[in-house]
Amino acid sequence: MPTEHVGDYEVVYSGVRVIGGEEWVAQVAIFGHSTNPMHRNPVFPAQRVLAEQTFADEKSAEQGARQVAHDMLDKQHVHH
Repeated sequence: MPTEHVGDYEVVYSGVRVIGGEEWVAQVAIFGHSTNPMHRNPVFPAQRVLAEQTFADEKSAEQGARQVAHDMLDKQHVHH
């Protein structure tokens, strides 16, 4: 799962294959600052995004998920 830091947030995004299918879906988790390096502070728990959309391959789903995460952070739709 690709991970990147955006400001104070750690973004984890992935493409997940649909069970029993050939399609892929986008999944995102966003973590905020934590004082304990062994514990991540989830501000947006891992979940599927772009619920109505599927992708032909994992890389496309990852890029869709990454874009959603960046849009959410740009609009501050994550909560502490």
